[in-house]
Amino acid sequence: MEKQKIKITTIDLYDNERNEGMRCIREIIVDAQNKFKDVQLTYNVYETRYKGDVPNLDYDIYISSGGPGSPFNGNGTKWEKDYFNLIDAIYNYNKNYSDKKKYIFFICHSFQMMARFFEFGEVSKRDWKSFGVMPFTQTKEGENDSILKELSNPFYAADIRQYQVTNPNKKNIEELGAKILSFEMVDDNRGNNPAIAVVRISSEIAGAQFHPEADPESMLYHFNKPEEKKQIIATYGKQKYHRMIEILQEPNAIRLTRKTVIPNFLNQAIDELSKVLIQ
Repeated sequence: MEKQKIKITTIDLYDNERNEGMRCIREIIVDAQNKFKDVQLTYNVYETRYKGDVPNLDYDIYISSGGPGSPFNGNGTKWEKDYFNLIDAIYNYNKNYSDKKKYIFFICHSFQMMARFFEFGEVSKRDWKSFGVMPFTQTKEGENDSILKELSNPFYAADIRQYQVTNPNKKNIEELGAKILSFEMVDDNRGNNPAIAVVRISSEIAGAQFHPEADPESMLYHFNKPEEKKQIIATYGKQKYHRMIEILQEPNAIRLTRKTVIPNFLNQAIDELSKVLIQ
């Protein structure tokens, strides 16, 4: 019997910068293929910022990656217009078709782009760069959401960013029917306006400000860079740096986040798509 086919693509926003994120995403998709034996997953990558390649609506599941720099640096470029047009097309497709939906998950840089598009919060540059293994807290909605409910509250995740989404736009969030699932945990000496960390726009559209795809190996890769280690120690101190290294080894910290957030999003998407394909 021929296997059901589900098409997955990653929108690569790393702009040809060396990274571990794309490897991690690819490994999560391989894990999904190993779990769903009766489904054939096909996988493509589009280098959207670097080559201007943007996928069309032929795919079932989209994962939009992290990336370097400002979420505004593509302002006015063709690739950014095409990228926003794709998000608009996916959103409107899901509103107009009740059976087979399109799924998309946004990561870090893409999360900030997502916030610009849906206008659920204010996108701005941080006063200080967040880098390392950080704690995040869940809202009541987050504690019951499929992508976070298996995590502790608070939970840990890899966080590498110079920009943030703050000041939730309650009016737009209500009109979208969106839900904020998580916020960053802010130290008392760094203000009391925490960044939005996870948002679900709909059953098919969600995103995370942190890097849920990251594994301990990818973070150790960053921590071992002399310039990154120096920055972490300068920002947080040696004690917190070594605590981050310890957290990387804990099975219920970043490793659990890696096994939970995007895999659960994929599981839900593949389950729902499979039901449609069977009919």
